[in-house]
Parts: sequence; structure tokens; C-alpha cells
Amino acid sequence: MRIFKFGGASVKDAAGVQRVASIVQHFTADDILIVVSAMGKTTNALEDLVKSFLNGKKEDCSKQLKDLKNSHQQIIDELFPQSNERLTNEVGELFLQLETIVESPAVGSFNQVYDQIVGFGELISTKIVSAYLNFEGFENRWLDARKLIRTDQNYRAARVNWNLTRRLVLDNVKSGNSYITQGFIGSDDNFNPTTLGREGSDYTASVIAYVLQAEEVTIWKDVPGVLNGDPKVFQGTELLKKISFREAIELAFYGASVIHPKTIQPLQERGVPLRVRSFSDLDQEGTTISEGVNLEPFLPCFIRKSNQQLISLATRDLAFIAEDHLSKIYKLFHEYGLRVNLSQHAATSSSFCVNDDPIATPALLEQLKQSFDVSVIGDLELYTVRHYDNSAVADIQSRGRKLLEQVSTDTYQIVIRI
Repeated sequence: MRIFKFGGASVKDAAGVQRVASIVQHFTADDILIVVSAMGKTTNALEDLVKSFLNGKKEDCSKQLKDLKNSHQQIIDELFPQSNERLTNEVGELFLQLETIVESPAVGSFNQVYDQIVGFGELISTKIVSAYLNFEGFENRWLDARKLIRTDQNYRAARVNWNLTRRLVLDNVKSGNSYITQGFIGSDDNFNPTTLGREGSDYTASVIAYVLQAEEVTIWKDVPGVLNGDPKVFQGTELLKKISFREAIELAFYGASVIHPKTIQPLQERGVPLRVRSFSDLDQEGTTISEGVNLEPFLPCFIRKSNQQLISLATRDLAFIAEDHLSKIYKLFHEYGLRVNLSQHAATSSSFCVNDDPIATPALLEQLKQSFDVSVIGDLELYTVRHYDNSAVADIQSRGRKLLEQVSTDTYQIVIRI
């Protein structure tokens, strides 16, 4: 079986869904399982809905839900020349479930509330894509990923229960059929919805490929493959034709947007190749990520993470920041679902570069202020260069004022203010 993954940009509108249909029609001889993300910026819109809900802004919730429903219905209307009553009812039922949640009191932590709401984007998009593929003659079965991917209760960054997930996937996915399911979402042992972290749809494809021992995973993107930098940010970028699993993990860890950090590990263990291809040019082979290959061509690889905050903590009694302090600090980062992208420590202070999370960060800062003097600098950028050279470092340093810098054998990192 082949695993195809289409992200939000691939299905952002009716034309995108039609393009997905044209791609899969080239592979009708294969069993394919398709993993699809939420459409366009739906996840961002649902995150705004979470904020409105938790802040008790009922009017905002109603407007946001109406806008989301209208935008999806518009795509349905453009895809089907005649009314598709069954699809409209199925999508309407999902929106009704969503409305019920936001009209009721919040249940659980804010991370759990987040997972209750945000995963609806994937459920709705896959209903639409599945119906259109069937309409175009590509027969497929819709699967609910919440019944496939079993996780723990670490909401917003749930960890996969591999034994249960393996059993569920093998029970529901049979050879001789093609399927469509959602990326990003799963459920815990109590069937509460969970999410695997932002951009977790790639990871979903990897998990399923691991269980099925798939022939290959293909991630379809709006780029020709994995480049050595985002062409919207860096000039003169080049296509990387081959990348080893280990190098891909390094790039993903530092935030390369093409690949989710956890995606590579299950594929490497099973030896399943990963290809990143352009959904707009089927003649291009893209990038192949596999075992035992060298980076081809060998170039500096640039990564930028925007919307960063630098959180600086200092002890109030000038005590050393030692292991006991750091363990408590990292425990709080973990509890609030914030990953530390870069850290640096001095005798009585520490600095942490993290993504600016409008939901989690304010609550985290309140907790940190109980034990430390806290200062925050926002609107920053974190640049990482793998296999750096002097020219690459000079280019990055010229982009803004340096606030934090780290250098290792293969990797250069710098936090700057533009």
C-alpha cells in the first residue's frame, strides 16, 4: 500500500480538491491510503474559536462558526454540479457537534478543550475530499482517525499507543481497497479526542505506514520537494534530491516546515522511503528520504522560525540556576505544551526561545513569575543553518540584531530581532 498525505494548502479550495483527484487518478492500480489535513487556514480559525470559547465570547463563537460553515459549503457547492444532500448532511452534523461543544461549559484543561474543537477541521475536510473522489470514480472508504490512532492523554501533543494503534489499523485497513482518513487527530482510552501537535498530519501518515509496512509515503506539497531553505525567505534555494533519515530528523528537529519532527522515526525503523513531491508537477521526482544516502547536493540548509519569544528567567536571591530549578522550569514548559527551541544558561539566569503561543504562553508566564524574575522579548526570529559556512553565517547575521547565538560542529543558531 502507498500512503499519500495532502496538507491544508493542497485542499484549500475547490480547485485544490480537484487537483487531489487528478493526482490519485494516476495511481488507480495501487492500494492507497490518503491522509488529509484541514482545509487552508481552518486550523487557525478553529484556534481562534477556542480562544473565544474559553473567554466566554459567545457572539464571536457564533460568527466564527458561521464563517467556517459558509466557507466549507462554498467548496462543496463548487465541487458538485448538483446538490450532494448526503455530504451536506454529514458536514452539517459535524458542525452541529462543534456548536454543541461551544454552547456548553468547558470540560477539562484548556489543552483538552483545544483538542475537542480543533480536530473538526480534519473531519470536515476529509468528508468533502472523500465524497469528491468517489464522485470522480476513485472509490474510497472514509475512516475516522479517532478510531485508528490511540494515544495517551497528553493533549495537544499526544503520544501514540503503538500496540492499540497497530491493532486498530490492521482491523480497519484491508488490501484491495483505498481509504481516506484524517491527519493530526486521535483519541485516548476514554475516546476523548486528542491531537498529535501542529503539522501532525505528516506523523499520522508515518504511523500508518509503519503499521502497514507500506511501500512508500508521499507528501504532496506546493514546492518541488525539500529545498535547502524556504524560497520565500532565502534567495537561491536549491532542491535536495536525496536526504538520509538521520539528516531529515535533524532538519525536522530544528523546524524545517516540510517535515514534522516525529515523522521520520517510524519510517526509518521500517525502512519505508519518504518522498516529497510537488502536487502541481507530476513529472518531477521531488526529494527522496531514505536510509544510507548522503545529502545530495551537499549544501548549507537554512531554517527560519518566526513568531518567537525569548523568555529570560533570573533567581531572586542570586542563587545558581541548577538542576532543581531547570527540572521545574522544563516541567512547566511541558505541562503548557511549549517546546523550547533554544536555551542558554548563565550562573543565575536562563533564556528560552519558544514559539509564541497566545493560549499557553500567558498562563505559563504567570506560573514562572511565582518563582523567578521574568522578562519577555517577543516578535523574534530563530535561524538555524545546518552544514554552515562563513558565507551562510554572515548572511543570517546581517538580518537583524543578535540576541542569542549557539554554534556546534554542524549547526549554527541565532535569535535575532528584525
